[in-house]
Amino acid sequence: MAVIAFQGEHGSFAEQASHQEFGAGAKTVSCRTFEELFSSLDDDRATVGVIPVENSAAGSINKASDLLLNHDFRIRGEIILRVELNLLTMPGNGDKIKKVRSHTQALLQCEGFLNRNCFEAVPWYNTAGSAKDLAECPEPNVGVIASSLAAEIYGLETVQRNIEDMSYNYTRFVVIGKGESEQTDNAKTSIVFATPHNPDGLSACIREFADRKIRLLRLVSRPRRDYPWQYVFYIDVEGHWREPDCGAAILGLVNQAAFVKMLGSYPAAVQSIEDRYAQKAMLQV
Repeated sequence: MAVIAFQGEHGSFAEQASHQEFGAGAKTVSCRTFEELFSSLDDDRATVGVIPVENSAAGSINKASDLLLNHDFRIRGEIILRVELNLLTMPGNGDKIKKVRSHTQALLQCEGFLNRNCFEAVPWYNTAGSAKDLAECPEPNVGVIASSLAAEIYGLETVQRNIEDMSYNYTRFVVIGKGESEQTDNAKTSIVFATPHNPDGLSACIREFADRKIRLLRLVSRPRRDYPWQYVFYIDVEGHWREPDCGAAILGLVNQAAFVKMLGSYPAAVQSIEDRYAQKAMLQV
């Protein structure tokens, strides 16, 4: 049986994403940090890891991107998780809440709700961690923002569901591990590269894909380690590296760029966020 490593306490959204992809009975292992997660793959304590790479409200998760560059694991799949943030507390304390704990990003994504209810926001290291700590050390005037899975695991009462300010709040996770996934028709490829120092360095690299009608799905820059004021670029494109056009574009990128690293070709999530927005728009017509 596969062992899936995730960052955070049990009940985190990463564990929820793991269950969504591998089933509720999947064996999961909690890692305190992203570094610990990557180490668990290195020494075979876990078969694959599930890490967040971007959120529709907060943007890219830079730590995860940096570790993907610095390790030799491949992206083997992706998971799109609808993030539903819930106000939880100890049973019977729903009307006593004055302070609300959670991860900083969760607090920011629920800022409107917290302000309307005059709750004091208290940053915590992890959403599920805030639920676990409250269950272990109950405080009558404290609530937490966490997942429904965390409420179930730690025996907390759900005071209100879906308190996030943006109803369409999604996190994109990737499945990482050793070796490549099988080629599929709905593939996506992730690459990181650096450009030479000339006026059209970036545009020349991107043009390798544009000239072959390959859609660019994501472009993110990060500072290049040990090279002050230089950057690496993370891109996602449609297609698998074994497909002729995609393979030719990647070869062209290798010729244009100063540095290239393949992060993997893998099956895209069954339904993209763009498709879900389109469905919502159609329902509103």
